[in-house]
Amino acid sequence: MSESRPSTPSTPVIDTMGAQETPAPAPAPAAAPRVARAHPALVMLGIVLASLNMRAALAGVSPLMGEIGDHFHLAAATSSLVTTIPLIFMGLGSIVAPRLARRWGTEAVLCGALVLLAGGILLRVAPPVVALFVGCALVGTAIALLNVLMPGLVKRDFPDRAASMTALYSTTLILGATGAAASSVPLEEALGGWRGSLASWALLAAVAALVWLPQALLARRGTAPGAPAAPAHRSPAAPVALTRSPLAWQVTLMMGTQSLIAYVCIAWMPTVFTDHGMSRSQAGIVYAFYTLVQMAGSFFVPLIAGRTRDQRPLAVAVVVLMAAGVTGLLTAPVAGAWVWATLMGVAQGGLLGLALTLMVLRTRDAHTASRLSGMAQTWGYLLASVGPFAIGAVHQATGDWTLPIALLLIACAALLFLGLGAGRDRKI
Repeated sequence: MSESRPSTPSTPVIDTMGAQETPAPAPAPAAAPRVARAHPALVMLGIVLASLNMRAALAGVSPLMGEIGDHFHLAAATSSLVTTIPLIFMGLGSIVAPRLARRWGTEAVLCGALVLLAGGILLRVAPPVVALFVGCALVGTAIALLNVLMPGLVKRDFPDRAASMTALYSTTLILGATGAAASSVPLEEALGGWRGSLASWALLAAVAALVWLPQALLARRGTAPGAPAAPAHRSPAAPVALTRSPLAWQVTLMMGTQSLIAYVCIAWMPTVFTDHGMSRSQAGIVYAFYTLVQMAGSFFVPLIAGRTRDQRPLAVAVVVLMAAGVTGLLTAPVAGAWVWATLMGVAQGGLLGLALTLMVLRTRDAHTASRLSGMAQTWGYLLASVGPFAIGAVHQATGDWTLPIALLLIACAALLFLGLGAGRDRKI
């Protein structure tokens, strides 16, 4: 399947975050490069496999944080860097993702990101502690590329099914996290330690890269000789300066705040349970259940959002659900663990699905969706990276989980405000 795209009379110079500068002089008319596309079924398979990798390498760390910290003799705040460093690089990597896609094509960048992910996963288990942190940086960079390009890819290849495809890939993303969380300890026991457990996820990334490889080659070969790779997402209209758009910032901060809560839970939820007397194995099961029920929210919330013009009531509902779960975790963490895990899990999946869907619904075309995704995930993940380290530092300073968990209620209040803004029926 191939398609041709007309060239535009002038090409605006775009900054990293999407602000429009002075248009460059119009080039001489030229035939637009033809881009060959893979069959939609192969694209969908690639999306599913890539989505499985978008959280598995991170979620698989949480149940093993104690063993990793003990092995390297790390304090609680330092141990949290295993989660914090990927988040920082998920933010920084998001800056370059749209530029790489314009230069090399979306398919090639996705394939390269999966190869980089496999390499980063293997580097994390190398003996020196510095390799652990460098590997975490590579893992975060690879996931950033996957995160940013997925919304634009969905809007480009499935424009009439954007909400349902967002539901599919966000649910698959959570399925990967659930499988990683549930199998980390069994894999540790089967493979002789935490290193074998973490390294095993490189295989999943390698399989996904193999699926994207023919798609990348097809897209590159389908481009006219001598022409640069066709931009992954190109809009004929002059791009909007996203950094000057209040709506873009509302979507961005909503993405960042829900990610902050998610990665605090990834880093510390099992530890909260074990510090209150729950066994390590049971804490791992409850945490795996928390990630499992996220699929309900991540699947149904985007579908509901896609069928309504105003998503504010939906945003309020999922935030209230999250606040109820956090309050329960604060007051009776072990006695009501399964209830709090259910409430927080459904809400977390719903918040992620809603944030990803808003990137599509609040934009007019695939190019703007990709740029908004880049902005939201750059600043969003940089904001989220503060969470695990700050919560770990507060816990270390107070010796208790009361204040750290109470801080999540403040994040819920911020989410309520942001959801009411981003959920209005407007377009960037």
